[in-house]
Amino acid sequence: MSTRELDAAGITDPQLRAAYTASRAINASHGRTYFLATRLLPIADRPAVHALYGFARIADDIVDGDLPKSQQAAELFSLERTMWTGTHPVLRALKDTVQRYRIDRDLFTDFLASMRMDLDVTEYATFDDLARYMHGSAGVIGLQMLPVLGTTGPREEAEPYAAALGEAFQLTNFLRDVGEDLDRGRIYLPMDELAAFGVDRARLRWVHRTGKPDPNVRQALAHLVARTYAVYRRAEPGITLLRPESRPCVSTAATLYRRILDRIVAADYAVLHRRAVVPTGQRLLVALPGVTRAAGQNARAWARRLTSRPRLPRRASMGVPGRDSSAVNSQRRISLGE
Repeated sequence: MSTRELDAAGITDPQLRAAYTASRAINASHGRTYFLATRLLPIADRPAVHALYGFARIADDIVDGDLPKSQQAAELFSLERTMWTGTHPVLRALKDTVQRYRIDRDLFTDFLASMRMDLDVTEYATFDDLARYMHGSAGVIGLQMLPVLGTTGPREEAEPYAAALGEAFQLTNFLRDVGEDLDRGRIYLPMDELAAFGVDRARLRWVHRTGKPDPNVRQALAHLVARTYAVYRRAEPGITLLRPESRPCVSTAATLYRRILDRIVAADYAVLHRRAVVPTGQRLLVALPGVTRAAGQNARAWARRLTSRPRLPRRASMGVPGRDSSAVNSQRRISLGE
């Protein structure tokens, strides 16, 4: 990790610095869009985002791995049991972040509850059923991020929007990854919505296997993409409730993820046999205005700090893209008892 990020965040303990560095490596390796957006945050807040992402990635790798279900369940249990006491680097960084920003620990319990659902649930009958899963797997991610991003008013006012944006990101991933999820035996699209267009698991698998166009599948995906665009619109007003320094990051992330939906539309919804990806050049072009806005916001924030009376550092007042492949590989799975 850039020592500038750690220094700006006031992280001086060598073990903690190593823990945050490991978390950043995971974010840089796996969360390409997420990592790019993180670079638009104030430098002192970036380590916290890396820690939150690193924890979520560890849990995700457990449920998407090739271990027997019983061992996956045991690893998730071990992760929850050692979440606040373990010596694993990502857990060290997570605990420090939660203390610094006073993040509700129950959000992480809810997250792991949804991860456990992935071990047994292979499809969701309705959007209401899927929404219960997404609350724990995506909505809580937005709520975890909110204390890091900061708000201009009561945090409670921004919470519904933060949760909705997390769910919009996940719905986008579900639509992008239909084929990959089918290979894992899962469908994250509501079965009743698919059935309304004459689509079932067998039909999805046929299109995934052959790559041939199917008008029913196309109509079903078009319907679900339109519904996901609507979730973005519902979440968008919450960006103005955030601290000004954080808005470029969240706005850029929302734009980048919406571009994935745009790519699905541009491919005429033929995405079951190939992944809709926003090219790196386009992602950088989208991020560039955010970089400019972030630089201006951060400069104004520093100017306010320099001209105002001295304040206690964040830890006291609140209570408490290179890639390092060796660090990434060492953090991909948390071992039992670690």
